[in-house]
Amino acid sequence: MKWTLPNILTVLRLLAAPGVAVMFLYFTRPYADWFALLLFMGAAITDWFDGYLARAWKQETKLGAMLDPIADKAMVVIALMVIVGYSSMSPWLVLPATVILFREVFVSGLREFLGDTAGTLKVTQLAKWKTTLQMVAIAVLFSQGVFEHYFGMSTYGMDAELVSDILDGREPDLHGLWWKLEGMIWAGHLGLTLLWLAAALTLVTGWDYFRKAVPYLKDDR
Repeated sequence: MKWTLPNILTVLRLLAAPGVAVMFLYFTRPYADWFALLLFMGAAITDWFDGYLARAWKQETKLGAMLDPIADKAMVVIALMVIVGYSSMSPWLVLPATVILFREVFVSGLREFLGDTAGTLKVTQLAKWKTTLQMVAIAVLFSQGVFEHYFGMSTYGMDAELVSDILDGREPDLHGLWWKLEGMIWAGHLGLTLLWLAAALTLVTGWDYFRKAVPYLKDDR
């Protein structure tokens, strides 16, 4: 095994995946949301750099080829688990997250079953776009948690009538309630929209992998 810089970046991304969940064990919100967002974004950026550097420096290795998709899946699966776990369990969030998780398990099972012939399930360009879209959607949803909890902290001790008066402009907005609420709403809508688009690409790429694997799943007669 060669410990090149691209491989080290991949390993760090793999270790960062459970770190996203750990943030919520040791920090209160919204600080946990901030740390998880920054850790996730940093790890997502290395996903581009490690592949680019490996190709540019001709340092592509079997270790990197094996760890790269595992790190991507670990990041997405753990981050979605955290987001769903700390959400209101809205079906608009749970359904696309379930589709994404099911596809990742299904394709991983296909690759394991195919063994030496798993090379037929090479990562396609569409699958790379799917992963990118998933990561962007997750980052936006983490940012929604930041806005949500800053809004909650700013309205702590206020009654509903006062909050309504501030948002309607009848009282001065000394704590920035309006932009915090708007940020929460827009991040939520954008994050869910991107997650649904990612789920759609997930289904398309999952079906493509299954179609390619079908000839190897037939019993000999």
